[in-house]
Amino acid sequence: MVDENYRLLVRGDQHQFLKDAEDGSLPMESLWVYRFYDQAATTFTEPAPEGVLARLWGRLQQTVTAKGFDIEQAAAGLYDLVMLIRAKTGAGQVFLVAHSMGGLICRSMIQKVCAERGRRAAKDIVARLFTYGTPHGGIAFDVGALDWVQEAFGPAGSDIFSPVKMYGYLTPGKKFGDRPRPKDDWDPQAVDPKVLPASRIFCLVGTDPTDYGEPRLVVGPKSDGLVRIERAYVRGAHRAYVHRSHSGRYGEVNSEEGYQSLRRFLFGRWGVTVMLLGVPAYPSDMASWPEEDRWPVWQADMRLTVRGLPVVLSEQMAEHWCPIQINEELARHVDTADTPVPLASTFLMDPRHEAELARERHEEVGAARHGGRLRYVLTLRIFKLVESDGGFRFREHLEQVPDWTDTLIVDVGTNEAGEGLTAWAAWNSEVRGANDVNDPITEGLPPERRHALTFDKDRDGLACRVDLPDIAKSLPILGEQAHLKIRVDDRLGETTRA
Repeated sequence: MVDENYRLLVRGDQHQFLKDAEDGSLPMESLWVYRFYDQAATTFTEPAPEGVLARLWGRLQQTVTAKGFDIEQAAAGLYDLVMLIRAKTGAGQVFLVAHSMGGLICRSMIQKVCAERGRRAAKDIVARLFTYGTPHGGIAFDVGALDWVQEAFGPAGSDIFSPVKMYGYLTPGKKFGDRPRPKDDWDPQAVDPKVLPASRIFCLVGTDPTDYGEPRLVVGPKSDGLVRIERAYVRGAHRAYVHRSHSGRYGEVNSEEGYQSLRRFLFGRWGVTVMLLGVPAYPSDMASWPEEDRWPVWQADMRLTVRGLPVVLSEQMAEHWCPIQINEELARHVDTADTPVPLASTFLMDPRHEAELARERHEEVGAARHGGRLRYVLTLRIFKLVESDGGFRFREHLEQVPDWTDTLIVDVGTNEAGEGLTAWAAWNSEVRGANDVNDPITEGLPPERRHALTFDKDRDGLACRVDLPDIAKSLPILGEQAHLKIRVDDRLGETTRA
């Protein structure tokens, strides 16, 4: 709230507070909490006596509706609250920030409620959606997990997280219990770009399954203790991977990592995406490889850090059960082998925005450190694993020894006109001396290589090419033409104030 001058206006009945306010009288920079669980709270109600058979039957018959609670009613209530806030603040759009099941409430509103009964389209009233640990692809439970599921998810139990059952409350014109037909090719993790573009969605994915109590025993690794990593995001949306659990004192919501991604996504002026291009076709050229290397699996660890932050902004690591599976990424190519492999995405704050906020807080705006430049660092480590008879062959394996590792350091600042960006980049292995004394980082390169990056117009903004070091190109999974593409899009024209 302090960073962006937002305010929590009421700590009592916020709905009555909104109703009593004059239209357009409340500040747009305000926070409102949708407590959708209140309508089904049973905190002070004694549970009814229930025998073992009745309890088992109730679990088997569990539906999305419980006494006082219905997920679509909750989504409709969210829509009403959004419309009320828009009227009282004068905001055209709102930001939605949700944790866990709250993200599904948001998606039910966006994908279904907004499309029915003549309501306003989601893209007209929602500027951006940020979710923490939301099971966008559902959660699969076994019968033995039903007890703690009921405690974790409250009145509706676990059935609402069945990927097939999600179809009913995420699809206009359908009801809970309706199932998609095979020809529908329905994907719970997909949002129609005409409803809300994936560029307006950010999913924070937790990767620590060990700090969330009993659920982790059922869900297992490759999760945040409750939500599987591969089900925690909307396809095509921005995302960050953080080594945090689903909830608790060390959970995703309380994390500095989550906050930094949230703030940049909501208020950052520039969006930045890093892609891997120019890789060879794979595995069509493997016939020429030696027999002992015929079926290698290539993985990449990735870390994204920002100067001045005490945390890693995003990290996909083998030790956290989520390395980038390069083979699988390349196998998804439709047209050519140059289809991008997303490595990372982030957002850059506008220095003028930061200065304006400082003035509003009556803080002194002095000379910016590092000439006002920000430093973003992308660390890559690539490993090869060899499969044999359905398992990994470890005879020649060296644990935690990458075939290639390096760090791309990118310094970003405003251009001379103060309206755009200038960037400098260098691989750490090529920089002379400590990287913190070279600013911009190209100061550590030979004089002929100290120039800034050259950006050309791209269909989605501006883009530049950064070649990989020669040692990286020697890996067969990368090849001589492999390079990174950094794409930058200016979000200044978007309507984001909410």
